[in-house]
Amino acid sequence: MPDEKHIADNEEDVSSYPSLPTHIAVIMDGNGRWAKRHGLPRISGHRRGLESVRTMVKACADYKIPYLTLFAFSSENWRRPPAEVNLLMDLFANALEQKARRLHENNVCLRIVGDTSRFSPKIRMLIQRAETLTRNNDGLKLTIAANYGGRWDVTQACQRIARDAAAGNLKAEDVTEDTIAQCLATSFLPEPDLFIRTGGERRVSNFLLWQLAYTELYFTETLWPAFDGEEFEQALASFAKRERRFGRTGDQIVNQRQIRNA
Repeated sequence: MPDEKHIADNEEDVSSYPSLPTHIAVIMDGNGRWAKRHGLPRISGHRRGLESVRTMVKACADYKIPYLTLFAFSSENWRRPPAEVNLLMDLFANALEQKARRLHENNVCLRIVGDTSRFSPKIRMLIQRAETLTRNNDGLKLTIAANYGGRWDVTQACQRIARDAAAGNLKAEDVTEDTIAQCLATSFLPEPDLFIRTGGERRVSNFLLWQLAYTELYFTETLWPAFDGEEFEQALASFAKRERRFGRTGDQIVNQRQIRNA
């Protein structure tokens, strides 16, 4: 089981990191491979992966990280065997039904982003119910990307802009990066500071393509069901060592830091 106590015991050590991310985005990869290594069916890996989700949510709350976004089901995952997709949909529905109350009790605000029109009426109802229940919570903002793809997100943003232009509400020269960002499915979120991908792959796989432009990337060989408190701390430690320049020079960053500390 993930070591939640380990995370809680280290809550007092938050100040040891020179900086913490405000928003963490995660591709939770490796459930199927974890199950195979343990001689279990793939769905057992997905079920075990839910425990890692619980650990991650608690860790972000302990470290007072305001935003967490998890890639649960991509728009490409429909290509998987139908039996596995059906089991994943059942798992998603059960998680929404069983975990929403606990999230609410822990002051977590849940949002689902993606093209939800392809989900069953039951899942769409459960999404609406969970979002409504947790809407006013001011703790961790947990976003689940489901039937989501970065290209889909940019495309639907462009469609919204095109409709505004066709209606005469927007001129071509008025379209800016901010215009596009405000039309993305994640417009209510800040851009991620830290991207974590488990499972050994080193690509973003059509996740938050626009939003990850300046995000620090962290890849680990650890499979998602084995991603625990210690692994999370390693990701935070790696982030703390990064110098985020956003196009500026290192000397500029040092000078700004000195001015702030003066």
